[in-house]
Amino acid sequence: MYDGGPDLGRNDECWCGSGKKYKKCHADFDERLQELYLAGEEVPARSLLKTAADIEGVKRSAEVNVGALDHVAARIAPGVTTEEIDRWVHDYTVEHGAVPAPLNYEGFPKSVCTSVNEVVCHGIPSSDEVLREGDIVNVDCSTLKDGYFSDSSRMFMIGEVAPERAELVQVTKEAVEAGLAAVKPWGHLGDIGAVVWKHAKDHGYSVVREFGGHGIGLEFHEDPFVSFTTKANTGMVLVPGLMFTIEPMINMGKRRIDMTDPNGWTVRTADGKPTAQWEVQIVITEDGYELLSW
Repeated sequence: MYDGGPDLGRNDECWCGSGKKYKKCHADFDERLQELYLAGEEVPARSLLKTAADIEGVKRSAEVNVGALDHVAARIAPGVTTEEIDRWVHDYTVEHGAVPAPLNYEGFPKSVCTSVNEVVCHGIPSSDEVLREGDIVNVDCSTLKDGYFSDSSRMFMIGEVAPERAELVQVTKEAVEAGLAAVKPWGHLGDIGAVVWKHAKDHGYSVVREFGGHGIGLEFHEDPFVSFTTKANTGMVLVPGLMFTIEPMINMGKRRIDMTDPNGWTVRTADGKPTAQWEVQIVITEDGYELLSW
């Protein structure tokens, strides 16, 4: 089989855990994937495809993740510190029977990422960082519940924001929506990045290349890497069951980034201009996609 996994007999139990015989479950599906592979297409390993039980588990995790972001949305305002945001997310997540996925992940010291103004991603909450009128901030929340991961982020505009910053935030959200509209089962991952890049470029913005979306579900970060500077009709085939995030990082200025912060995490725009990011998590279905976390 194309992914190096076992070749099942037609009367064997299906690999997806349905309990059905292979011939009545995924045999035809796998044959289609094998044909695509032999035709030179990039296809996901079966281990990356989420079962119905997996999707339900991720939904339970995502319910907490979305709730935590709603909790932040109801409280964020000028004068709030990013440390307070971290505490809100941590407490809400734990109170709902889950774990903040970023906490201690590869040494990350907090429960959420808070990226303000020129910070592209991985901003570390601090009691010294006070949100002020005119700031824009991305709150990136990730949750682990019962072995399943969810992940999404939102932009917040603090008080009265300059029109050019408000436009950046809005266009970035529109780019995510354009990416979602480009999702077609058995299409290509590159279709998403192509429309995101075009929407940003049409508004005079640039798209970060070094970071992007990612597979997720059973692990915090799985294949595939989701680039937002791709060409249409390229990349992995969007097979039903594939789960990943769409999260472009769009800069007002040039695309280059600065990764020299001594904390080893915080990434900024190299030119110091503002940046924005929205993130959603989806799973590919037979007729489109299902939005899981936002």
